[in-house]
Amino acid sequence: MKKALIIGAGPAGLTAAYELLKRDKDISVKVFEESSSMGGISKTVNYKGNRMDMGGHRFFSKVSRVNDWWEMMLPMQGRSAYDDIVLGRKKSLKRGGPDPEKEDRVMLNRNRVSRILFENKFYDYPIKLKMETFTNMGFINTMQVGFSYLFSMVHKREERSLEDFYINRFGKKLYSMFFENYTENLWGRHPKDIDPSWGAQRVKGLSIVAILKDVFSKMLPGNSNRKVETSLIESFSYPKLGPGQLWDVTAEEIKKMGGEVITGAMVKGFKTENGVVTSLTYEKDGQDYREEGDIFISSMPIKDLVGGMNDVPRGVAEIAAGLPYRDYMTLGILVNKVNLKNKTNIKTIGNIVPDNWIYVHERKVKLGRMQIYNNWSPYLVKDLNNTIWIGLEYFANEGDKLWSLTDDQFTRFAIKEIVSMGIINSADDVLDSHVERVKKAYPAYFDTYDRIDEVIDYLDGFKNLYCVGRNGQHRYNNIDHSMMTSFLTVDNIISGREDKSNIWNVNTEKEYHEKKS
Repeated sequence: MKKALIIGAGPAGLTAAYELLKRDKDISVKVFEESSSMGGISKTVNYKGNRMDMGGHRFFSKVSRVNDWWEMMLPMQGRSAYDDIVLGRKKSLKRGGPDPEKEDRVMLNRNRVSRILFENKFYDYPIKLKMETFTNMGFINTMQVGFSYLFSMVHKREERSLEDFYINRFGKKLYSMFFENYTENLWGRHPKDIDPSWGAQRVKGLSIVAILKDVFSKMLPGNSNRKVETSLIESFSYPKLGPGQLWDVTAEEIKKMGGEVITGAMVKGFKTENGVVTSLTYEKDGQDYREEGDIFISSMPIKDLVGGMNDVPRGVAEIAAGLPYRDYMTLGILVNKVNLKNKTNIKTIGNIVPDNWIYVHERKVKLGRMQIYNNWSPYLVKDLNNTIWIGLEYFANEGDKLWSLTDDQFTRFAIKEIVSMGIINSADDVLDSHVERVKKAYPAYFDTYDRIDEVIDYLDGFKNLYCVGRNGQHRYNNIDHSMMTSFLTVDNIISGREDKSNIWNVNTEKEYHEKKS
């Protein structure tokens, strides 16, 4: 029996483990996870009955294989009982699925609402061409945006940076309003210093033209089959108890099939010889252990993977060591009211604003985004009818001034910022709070990233080593992309395919289609 060793119990690692056990009875599987939680950066933190999603994870894919997998693990439920309360119904409408009041293992269908908060005004994200947008911008800004966009259509820039990428699609004025400062806040680098491939992977086909096409296509008959950019989706699926629920369920299924999931196990090194990986070393409870294997699937950061290998060529080692990351900090605050008014026609419990995310583009604060957990799933909030559970998201570099604040200092800093923005009246409005930090949450596209192909070529030289997931490929993947890298890895292992290009090509496509229902 062959032994597969998988590093990381995030979406990619757990998907690979499950698929291997399901499809090949002659392979044993061990998963090594440094933390005590399943899901990696897709984990859900339970703080006194209030649950926190690390970064906000929308479950949406145009890949049927991924959607079918989610449905298998967590059956889809059309709406929750709380949605019916909002709509004035006394009884939950069950569309042939489980009752979410009684059944924990369900996916809910959620409305996608995300807006930008800029100069104390809300703008839809992605930007929508409607009267409210033009009113908020004012006549002069609107004219500048229009002429700037027309100029960008005629004079296309060579895309050497993320700044060029954005200006080509939105014009310089709109870029300066809604992309420049936020991007610098997110990455700690100006967009002119970031590789344009980040935009190609995350923004893909989103542009003014794409927005216009979407607006007009909705007016046409038979629009259920229209092409829709991922950034323009209007609904998504979401696990009742947060994204970590899916990975907790997956880990349970892996164990039922005979797989092992070892938590608190930090993988530190790898032994290689003759073009294969032969063993790994991990630390658990202060002791080091060595594990031999036949197949190695890594979702750990490439920087750490290469750093733990023996006899790495100097150039490859330097490139891997220089790969940058952005770390993530969030403060969950529990309040019973906010000063943001719901001026939309979307009904919510307590008439709070309906947003999942609010992107903060105010230049006077460091706050990047706000999550309103009530709107992701009503089951994330212990006292839904009387409290609002909010995540204040910040981006930092491990060891910098923000990251080095104590939890108490960070709490006071973040609360002071939202008080200055008028979101709450004072620190006394905060009933409770909780800090979470995630290292290497976002692989970044600068420094030695432009030479990452040299590292990929080196790693692909090991026949039994596969790199999957966001950090495993140093690529800013969504959940479905991370899962697809694992699906294809298992396909290759089962079929005996040695060429790994299909795995690395996930999330490089320019366009794919969805069917709206």
